[in-house]
Amino acid sequence: MKIEQMYTDCLSEAAYYIESNGEVAIIDPMRETAPYIEKAKRNEATIKYIFETHFHADFISGHVDLARQTGATIVYGPGAKTGYPIHEAYDGEVFSLGDITLKVLHTPGHTLESSSFLLIDEQGKNHAIFTGDTVFIGDVGRPDLAIKADLSQEDLAGLLYDSIHDKILPLENEVIVYPAHGAGSACGKNLSQETFSTLGEQRKNNYALQDIPKAQFVEELINGILPPPQYFAKNALLNKMGYPRFETVMQRELQPLTADQAIAEQAKGTLILDTRNPQEFAKGHVRGSVNIGLDGSFAVWVGTLIEDLLQPLVIIAPIGKESETIVRLARVGYENVIGYLEGGFPSYEKAGMKVSTITSISAQNLARALKEKESVVLDVRTPSEYDAEHMGHSMNLPLNFLQDWITTLNQDELYYIHCRSGYRSMIAASILQSVGFKNVIDVDGGIQAILKTDIPITGYVCTTTQN
Repeated sequence: MKIEQMYTDCLSEAAYYIESNGEVAIIDPMRETAPYIEKAKRNEATIKYIFETHFHADFISGHVDLARQTGATIVYGPGAKTGYPIHEAYDGEVFSLGDITLKVLHTPGHTLESSSFLLIDEQGKNHAIFTGDTVFIGDVGRPDLAIKADLSQEDLAGLLYDSIHDKILPLENEVIVYPAHGAGSACGKNLSQETFSTLGEQRKNNYALQDIPKAQFVEELINGILPPPQYFAKNALLNKMGYPRFETVMQRELQPLTADQAIAEQAKGTLILDTRNPQEFAKGHVRGSVNIGLDGSFAVWVGTLIEDLLQPLVIIAPIGKESETIVRLARVGYENVIGYLEGGFPSYEKAGMKVSTITSISAQNLARALKEKESVVLDVRTPSEYDAEHMGHSMNLPLNFLQDWITTLNQDELYYIHCRSGYRSMIAASILQSVGFKNVIDVDGGIQAILKTDIPITGYVCTTTQN
């Protein structure tokens, strides 16, 4: 028996490759299917099943393409209705895979069709459970992604409590817990950096698996949940009904464009998305372009801030990263890329086009500027990060909700913008500049650098890990 966790850092997502005696099951695959097919081929094994723990909201799964390419059966839990062929399993149904079996445990709460898959080894012993978004390491799934007219988030939280206590907690302490996500995912609020654990460890360390009344569980679970990114519902629908073939998307979108062609597309309403390092973008970029760097949580921020999945895009990527950019966009359903600027931003400069810049200053220079003149500082981190430690006179305007607050600002006023390290602040600065703000200044290094100055800080010291 072989179990391999195939983790995608930028989405904090874990897919699983399980092999026994020449037969393979894939759990929650990513959009691009080649890694699973190639791994099975190297091992001279056949992909038999594709298990989906639920209709994912934060990424496009590769299940439809993988089934088409391999003939494997897609398996969902009870209640899953799709726009493509699946096997809708019943609670307790068992699937043989070589010398092992996988048992379906219907665990609704995160979504109604959410199911966990219990792996029973060659000796008939419970070995591991693949929990999807039902149980994470240190947390459990959010209960607000499948709300219907007759179900509230409190109702779903109650279902999740029952699922955990009736289906998962009765298992042995040594059972390994393999979730679908780790820290950084918006599918929970307190996910650990660890990507797997044992049920015994989670009994001790996971606040949501403690012996508490259901009412207390529900209250703790829904308290402090931020609204999900706007693309979640759209991705869930694509996962439920189907989507274009991945190879077709790549062939259509990986098209080189000249600087003149890129500008012509921009004039038609196409968004130029610059995925370079924030400081490179600051030094020079196409007027009206938006920076979301590949080096951070790129796909998540694209999905959060670009509201239309069908928005036409022209990509300016680090040279050699054009294909990676398109793949990462497709993972979250953005499949209307017109092409990429051939030769990257240097080719735009060589063509003699007009270049825009964004002023980016050090934290020390910010400290000096604030002593000379009182100015507005925008902190675009999350509320919890802001509460932990922030500049005393700064305004907390989280990047997640930029569309809500951008219209409240004066386009002619001077704004200093910072986040934790400089990634999110440049995103915010680029968007503000693209819609007409004339005086936005990025603080390079963010709060990490600000803490090393004499700028007064309010709050309690807390380690943050977001981009």
